[in-house]
Formats: sequence, C-alpha cells, structure tokens
Amino acid sequence: MGAAAASDALPWEAPSRETLLRTIDAALDGGNVDDAVQALANYKTLHGLPEPRVLDRMILTLSYASSRRWLQRAFDLVLSVYRRNGNLLNRGSLTRLALALARDQMPVPASAVVRIVLESGRLPDVDMLTMVFLHMVKSQVGSYLAADVLCETCECFLDQIGDRRQLKKLDPIKSNVTMFNMVLKSCVDFRCMIKAQKILELMSLVGIVADVTTVVIASRVFEMIGQRDELMNMKRSIDSFSSLPFIEHYQHFYESLLNLHFKYNDMDAAAQLLVDLYRQQKPRSFLGDSIHKQGIIQIGSGNLKTGYRIVFDPVKVDKGFVLDTASQFGLIAVIDGNILPSEKALAKLIVGCLKENKVRTLSNFLITLHKEDLKGPSLSDIINACIQMGWLHAAHDTLDDLESAEIPVQTGTYMSLLRAYEKENKPEEVNRFLQQIQKKAYTMGVFSHTNPSFTIKDVAEISKDKMPLLNSSLLSSLFEEIEHYSSQEHLTFEFNNSILFFCKANMMEDALRTYKRMREQNIRPSLHTFCHILCGYSSLGMHREITILWGEIKRRVEYGEIDLDRDLLDCVIFNFLKAGYFGRVMEVISYLSKHKMYCDKWKYRQVFLKLHKNLYRNLNSLHEKTEDQSKRIEDVRAFRSWAGIK
Repeated sequence: MGAAAASDALPWEAPSRETLLRTIDAALDGGNVDDAVQALANYKTLHGLPEPRVLDRMILTLSYASSRRWLQRAFDLVLSVYRRNGNLLNRGSLTRLALALARDQMPVPASAVVRIVLESGRLPDVDMLTMVFLHMVKSQVGSYLAADVLCETCECFLDQIGDRRQLKKLDPIKSNVTMFNMVLKSCVDFRCMIKAQKILELMSLVGIVADVTTVVIASRVFEMIGQRDELMNMKRSIDSFSSLPFIEHYQHFYESLLNLHFKYNDMDAAAQLLVDLYRQQKPRSFLGDSIHKQGIIQIGSGNLKTGYRIVFDPVKVDKGFVLDTASQFGLIAVIDGNILPSEKALAKLIVGCLKENKVRTLSNFLITLHKEDLKGPSLSDIINACIQMGWLHAAHDTLDDLESAEIPVQTGTYMSLLRAYEKENKPEEVNRFLQQIQKKAYTMGVFSHTNPSFTIKDVAEISKDKMPLLNSSLLSSLFEEIEHYSSQEHLTFEFNNSILFFCKANMMEDALRTYKRMREQNIRPSLHTFCHILCGYSSLGMHREITILWGEIKRRVEYGEIDLDRDLLDCVIFNFLKAGYFGRVMEVISYLSKHKMYCDKWKYRQVFLKLHKNLYRNLNSLHEKTEDQSKRIEDVRAFRSWAGIK
C-alpha cells in the first residue's frame, strides 16, 4: 500500500528530501549518471545543497566517468557549491577530480579545483598534486597554471608558519622534489623566466633538498636568464666532489656554463673550462665519503638576507621524473664516461678568439693541452683549419707561440702556411716565413751548412710528407660559427647582468642608470632587461614606477625591439591589481587577448577579492563625483564584469 501511495503521488506534490536522496543513491549504484545528475538538480532546486556525503559521492562518480561532458558537469557542480558553501566540499574528492581534469587535458578547471582546496587552508595530497602537474605541464597553458599553483601552494603554507615548531607543515612539500623539478622544467621549456626564478626562490624558502636533476634544470634557468655567476658558483661546488656519478646529467650543467661563457664573449673562461673538462679524463683520487657531502645552488648574493640557497644531494637522481638527456647546445658530449667538448665548442672558441684578437688565449689553450698531455684536439688540425679559413696571421702567431713554448708542430703545417702565403701573393710574408723555417731547420740539424737560396722546394724536402689531411668536420663547424657570430650580443648580456645584480640588491637607481647607459650606447635592450627591472620594482612595491616601465615596454614592442611575453604581462597585471590601477589592468588584459595569450582570470579575480572586494562600493551612492572618481569606478566595473564578480 505504501509503495502504491508513493507511486501515485499527486503531480503538484514535490518529492521529499529523503525520496530525492534515495533516488540519487539508487542512480549512482546503478551507474545511471544522467538520472543521478537530474535528481541532484531537483534536490538543489527544492532543498538547496545536499549533505557532504552526497556531494562527495557525486563528484567522485563524475570524476571517474569517461566522458569529458561529465567532467565538466563535475567541475560546474564544484563551482556552484564553492560559491555557496565551500565547507561542504571534500579535499580528497576534489583532488581526484583535479587529476581527472588534468589527465583529460583540461588544465584551467583542474587548476581551479586545486585552488579551491588551497583556499580552505588545506594541503592537497602531494603525490596526487604531482600527478596533476604531470598532465598539466604537457601544454603551454597548463604549464603557466602549474607554475602559478605550485607558487601559491608554497606561499600558502609558508604564510602559516609563525615559528620553527610549525615547520613540519612543510614536510609533505619538502619531500617531493619531483613536483618542483617537473614544473621548473616546464618553465624552461615554455620560457617562463619570471616564474622559474620564483620557483627556485621558493624551493630555498621551503627547504627542498634538491637532486642532480634539479642541478640540470636550475643550470638551464640560469643560462636562460644569463646568470653566469650562479653557474660558476655551482661549478666550484661540483668541483669539490671527488667523483661525479650520473655523469650524463652533469653534461647539461657544463653545456649551460660553456654556452654563457661564449655569450659573454669570455674566451679566457671558455678556454679554461675546456681545459678543465679535458683534465677530468684523468682519474681523480677517491676520498672516501667526500662524494656524500652536499652541494650548493646559490641564487643571488651569498648573504642569505638577500640571496637564496638550495642544497642538493650529488648522489640522488629523481627517479620519478625522466629528464631528456639529449645535448642542449651541442657543445658537450659524453664519451667513454667522460664529459668532453664537441667540435662545435672548439670552433666557437677558435672563432671567438680570432674575432676578439685573442690569439694568445688560443695558443695558451693548445700549449696547456700539450704540456699536460691531455687528450684534446690535434694542434696541427687547429692551425691547418685556420689556414684554410684564410686566417693566416692568426695561424702564424699561433705557430710562433708554440715554437716559443718549445712545442713541436708537424713540418707539413709550416708547408701549408707557406703555400697559403704564396697563393695569396704575399712575397714579403713568404720571404720572412722562409727565413723562419730555415732557422728552424738548422736548429733541428736538418742542414749542416748555410743555404742562402733556401726555397719552398727545400721546405717540401724537409717535411718529406705531403700536405696534412684537412679536418673537414672542423672546417664546416668553423664556417657555421662564423655565420652565427655576433660581435654585439655579449654587450647586451653584460648590461643585463649588471641590471639584474642591481635589481636583486634593491638598487633600482643604479639599475636605471645602467639601462640609460645601455640606450646611450645604442645597445638594444632585450626582454630580459625589462623582466629584471620589473621584478626589481615588484619586490619593492614600486607600482607607480611600473606604470612608467609599462609605457617603455609598449614603445619597445612598437619599435620591434622586443616581443610581448606572457610571463612579463602576467607580472605587470599582478602588480597593477595590487596597486588598484584598474585602467592599466584592463589595458594589459586587452594586450593578452589581442595576442591570443592565456589570461589567468581565476588568479586575478582572487587577488581582487582579497585586496579590493569593497572598493568604491560606497561611492556608487554619491550624487557628485569627480571626473577621476568616475573613471576609476568605470574601470573597476569593467574589471568586475570581465572577471565575473557581482
């Protein structure tokens, strides 16, 4: 009778709370997702939000559904509950939903779900969060969001720590270096320079014990930014180890350092690094447990009040993260367990030395290799390559330096240079060089009497062998490097490095003077130049100055000197939001939209709600407003409308 009464309910009688809950449970038990969703919608219309148990089960069911449509419905459900009463949401089910969304390449809703968890003051399961990031970083937008969410996660829990007794709150984050490596690597892949620096600083603050993978990725960050001093500090730390396990990983570190030496046009430092690499072929004495000491990644000043320091374990490699071990620049190779310079690196050194009139640096490099019996390039190969390239005076000077150091060179190399002088119709050089060869021949005891009519035929007789074989691969590398060589690039790097130093030291007046000098010398600023100045202003809360900088950036973009960068624009918006410059905020947002760059609406909305929730609400009731007040109110309304804030 009861069952018949229930089925014969009058059409205008609304189903009871219990009836709808039973309907939802029965639909979920039977796998009828459509019926469950419809029943839940009816319940919300009639009775509001159900109890957490029902919401939790519904979210989990939708999360495990194979359809993207159901994942979107799950996210919509979470969003509607969050806006009405976020306390009803369960952290575990939210994290599983975030993973399902990320796995289905829906990074925007995935990041929003993680942020909802963070706003509750709770830490998502770190292993699950790592899996979320693993899928998010596969796309550019996902990488942007993963970097932001990781920074927000660290900052959320750093803010909760009042004293050292609360440091245990960070333990789950500290123990998961994979998560940081993964997101940091994606910042390098997508050229998010500002985010990469932020993550490294947060790793230091959280107290992450990094590994060799972190060393590789951090070295790429430093190379991308031009922070050569940081890499040289890392080298001193690495050199202190008695041996290097995971040698193929350290290859990337040496590549980044060598590439920066070349970018700074510092051929002396580049030559010294090449010598150091050749020296590593000789076995180093093993000093017991010295390999187990920790290394240091120093960021900025060694003063911990202004700089940052990350400790790394040199015998630990992140097994949860597969790093691409392919050579980044082609400057370094791992051969028979040794890290060695490639022919491309040698060509860069030769071209750099000759273009900068540093033949003595090249000579000293060759002399050191010979005297220490290091297995490096053939002296004759290098000199003959210079001859083939037409750098005859450089080849001659190198021969003289080697001769002064009493280092023997094949006589066929002398013959090559002599014939090159003759081919170029340089009789004076031919005669002087003939006399030099004659003197060398007598010193060697080849002739027992003076021969005033010493000729090229005599040289050929002395050498006996034919012209030396040419190293064609070295020649092709030299031709390639000549095409790409820039005599001005290093000046930009040097100025940017000075600007970065001053910005890190909060010496913005000096940074601006350096920028002004850069412009006076007609050296074009790069994207890095403006990123450094922007980060310097941002760290000091100099928002008014950022408005001036933004005008300069726009001009440089119009002149075609730099390209717009999403990382830079994101930082500009964040600072303008903090300062309450909503007209500027909407201007930069329009730039993002115009250039089809992703705009993190959720982040900007939350910054507004945190800092400006009630801004200008009282002014709406005023009958008389100044023109400035009216414009500000209009700008705030425009932002509220764009961000979906009622």
